[in-house]
Amino acid sequence: MKNRLLVMNGHRIIQHEQGTQWHNDKVEKSGTLKPGIYNIYLATQADKAKSYDGVILHADKSSVFQQVGKSYVKHERADFDKVPEIGSNINIRYEQERAIASMSAVKQGRRLTQ
Repeated sequence: MKNRLLVMNGHRIIQHEQGTQWHNDKVEKSGTLKPGIYNIYLATQADKAKSYDGVILHADKSSVFQQVGKSYVKHERADFDKVPEIGSNINIRYEQERAIASMSAVKQGRRLTQ
């Protein structure tokens, strides 16, 4: 089943595709997520030998979805002791088959000078 996340007007809408129509499953406050359409059905399974840095988009009964760059990664929910907060920028790495989530380092961007 294809699932996607739609963020607009301050809400997160979880949708699934049935035939050629998208149907709403759940509507919640968006928090800090940026508006957009996130096709989380395109997520690839996390490689436990790598570390992933990005925003947590969604968590369901079995998976945690993270945006890494322009792609999506799916982590098994059972690998976490505590599921990261949705909208948080997290670094996820694996140690002994367990997911370790830590706050991501703030990336410095360009600034205006006076």
